[in-house]
Amino acid sequence: MNSDAQRAQFLAQGYCLIPNVIPAARLAEIRESVARDVWAHSLLERPTGYVPGFLRFNQSLVPYLACDAVLGFVRSFFGAHVRISMITGTVNGPGIPRGKLHSDWPYNQEGAAHVEVPYPDCLMHIVTMWMLSDFTESGGGTIIVPGSHRLGYHPTKDGALDPSQPFPGERQLVGKAGTVAMFDARLWHAVAPNRDDQERVAVIVRYAPWWLNLDPLRPGTVDRQQIVEANSGKDSHVPPLTREVFDQLPPDVKLLVRYSVAA
Repeated sequence: MNSDAQRAQFLAQGYCLIPNVIPAARLAEIRESVARDVWAHSLLERPTGYVPGFLRFNQSLVPYLACDAVLGFVRSFFGAHVRISMITGTVNGPGIPRGKLHSDWPYNQEGAAHVEVPYPDCLMHIVTMWMLSDFTESGGGTIIVPGSHRLGYHPTKDGALDPSQPFPGERQLVGKAGTVAMFDARLWHAVAPNRDDQERVAVIVRYAPWWLNLDPLRPGTVDRQQIVEANSGKDSHVPPLTREVFDQLPPDVKLLVRYSVAA
């Protein structure tokens, strides 16, 4: 699939796959490194590994974060001035159960800082899922509902839907390790059960346009305090990147994450 076809699928179905972003020769090394650091710092218990602000602990994807295959695709929607809003390390271990269908920030209605429904027909956030293991149906390839980014609402709208149950037309993201899945943050998706005996390892990198306010994600900001904390709300959070790690990054990646460096 060429870039025009990928873009057309993204617009129509809310997602597309970009294969072979990570060289095959480096996959095993990166996968082992990511899995090790996820389990060392996970905020959740097995079988779910989850580490926000993952760049603080692991920089193995740094050579690829600004590659043209991914960043060029993002810029075709957002223009030249793009930022990385979040980098999250994940491991879905054997036995992990199905999760709830949801949209991602800033559309998720369960978060304190969210876009009200009905959503405007505007792409505000691109979620990229860097597959470090093969994504298979039995191994927990993420559940998606193609076209749901056009519905204008969240799966929990008015309690009319049970987001823990299968939705008509849903499918799973299936792809070889080294692939990057791109999807509109409005797209309904869910954790899939891992029925294999191997871990499903991935890093989730979210890209935002310059005009999207990311302060509600950042501890210590006025917007985080007033919108989330003052209302006893919950939301994604992005721990600041240390100056030591930032100084070691290549210039093109520094441009993407410089706003998130600790003071």
